[in-house]
Amino acid sequence: MAEETAGHKILITDIAWPSTAPEREVLAELDAEVVESDSPDEDRLVELAQDVTGILTCFAKVTERVIAASPRLGVVGRTGVGTDNIDVDACTRRGIPVTYVPDYAIEEVADHAMALLMALSRKIVALDRLTKADRWETKPARPLHRMRGRTLGILGYGRIGHALALRAIPHGLKILVFDPYITPDRVADIGAELVDKERLLAESDAISVHAPLTPETHHVIGEAELQAMKPEAFLINTARGPLIDEYALAQALSEGCIAGAGIDVLEVEPPPDGHPLLAEPNAIVTPHAAFMSEESVLELERRAALAVVRVLQGRMPEFIWNREVLEQVVLAED
Repeated sequence: MAEETAGHKILITDIAWPSTAPEREVLAELDAEVVESDSPDEDRLVELAQDVTGILTCFAKVTERVIAASPRLGVVGRTGVGTDNIDVDACTRRGIPVTYVPDYAIEEVADHAMALLMALSRKIVALDRLTKADRWETKPARPLHRMRGRTLGILGYGRIGHALALRAIPHGLKILVFDPYITPDRVADIGAELVDKERLLAESDAISVHAPLTPETHHVIGEAELQAMKPEAFLINTARGPLIDEYALAQALSEGCIAGAGIDVLEVEPPPDGHPLLAEPNAIVTPHAAFMSEESVLELERRAALAVVRVLQGRMPEFIWNREVLEQVVLAED
């Protein structure tokens, strides 16, 4: 664990926004040397991680080799919600806290999911394509169904799932929730119903996925689940790409097993050439943009950097993923 002294060195593995000025402004409290990687390649990160006291990562993989490159490493911070690109176990074994920002961009992601649901329901993209192809007609976009009175299934009911439900209710949607880690009273106050996965699949006219990515949730929606959905149903994913077997989804769309999909995240980003989902006319695919707003990105950059600063100062950050590390590391509460 690094002490609160000069000589801190922070590696920023990758940049998903115009600059790291907000991070640097926060990290200045440590008087730290900041190193920005020019590549997310593991070998390059291992090279740059020599003698660092902290790592900030967005999408780049922080593997055990990267973690082991510096005996001074005291914290790995994720500039994002999840930590599936970080070898958390390797950090825990070394007594290294892993920080993250689980409650940023809630409004943006819920808005994006709702926007995808409305665009799919009203066939907005299909109608736009027809109009721009000089086809002033609606017949190819039919059938169109009224959204009010239909059922939205929410798979995973954390902060964003709840925020989506609050957006959907005023539109007259009935809300079903599947989440094995919550109790019925968690959703009762908004008039939603907690159901099992089978009922969610069978009764929902649209399903929006908001689960964290774990071994248990990998491909939580696959061929069998798609076959169990209504043929007029939509599937939306603004959470993590690997939650859905996207090749099975492409096949389901091609065969008319479900009516459409709104996808913001993929297993491999950007997708490889010829990815079948990109060729499906009933799929709306956006480039991992649900979290994006000027406000959310600035908040994320600053809070992620502040978490690293606090740990390196021996202070408790807002959120630690691997809380069991606190048995090895003493962090002062404010």
